[in-house]
Amino acid sequence: MNVIRIPGVTNLRDVGGIPVGASRVRTGSLLRSGKLARLTPEGDRMLRERVRRVVDLRDDAEVRAEPSALTDVPTARVPLFLGSTASFFADDIDLAGMYRQLIDDSADRLAEAVRIIAAGEPTLVHCTVGKDRTGVTVALALSAVGADRDAVVADYALTASQLPEERTRAVVDYFRANMPDSRHAIQLATESPAPVMAALLAEIDDRFGSAAEYLRSAGMTGVELDALRRGLVE
Repeated sequence: MNVIRIPGVTNLRDVGGIPVGASRVRTGSLLRSGKLARLTPEGDRMLRERVRRVVDLRDDAEVRAEPSALTDVPTARVPLFLGSTASFFADDIDLAGMYRQLIDDSADRLAEAVRIIAAGEPTLVHCTVGKDRTGVTVALALSAVGADRDAVVADYALTASQLPEERTRAVVDYFRANMPDSRHAIQLATESPAPVMAALLAEIDDRFGSAAEYLRSAGMTGVELDALRRGLVE
C-alpha cells in the first residue's frame, strides 16, 4: 500500500503491491481516498495523471454540499448508503452493524462499483472520508481476486492514521458535547479497527462462500470477475 500526497485530498493511497498468491495487485490499478472537493489546481493535475475513472460512493446531499473539484475524468456515481448517513449516528449503530447493513442492503450497488473497477482502467474509489463505503468496496474487490486477507485488513485499518488530526479532534469534541450518551458515534466517524473488517470478510465467507460469490449473487458475472482479476493482478 502506497500513501500518496496530493494537495487537497486526504487518505489517498494506491493498493498496489498487496500479495495475491504468488503475484500481487498491480500498482496504479486501484486507488482509494476521501472526497475531492478541496482538490487544488495542482492536485487536480497530479490526480489526472494517475486515474482514468472515478467511482464516487457519496449520496446526492453529500455531492451537492461538496462537489468534486477533479476535472476531465469520467466519474460514476454509485451511492451506497440507502437513506441518510446521519441515521447511523441517530440509531447508535456500531461499525460492524453498519457494514453488515451495507452488505445486506446495497449488494447490487457494491457489485456495480466493483464492476467499474473490473473495466481495467486506473480507477479511484472514494466517498467522503474514504473509510467505510470505500473501505468495504475496496476490500470486496481485493478479496474477490484472492488478495491476502491480512493485507486487505491492514489496508482498511490504515485509514484512521491517515485522517487529519484536527478533523478527528473536532469530531470527538463534537460528539462528546452533543451526543454524550452515544456509544458508537466516535467509532463510526474516526476509527477503522482491523477486527471489524476481518469479521466482515469472515462473515461474507460463511454466508456466501467467498467475496467473489457474494458479488456473483449481487449480479456480477463470471466474465466480469475474471476481468477484475486481469485488471488488478499482475
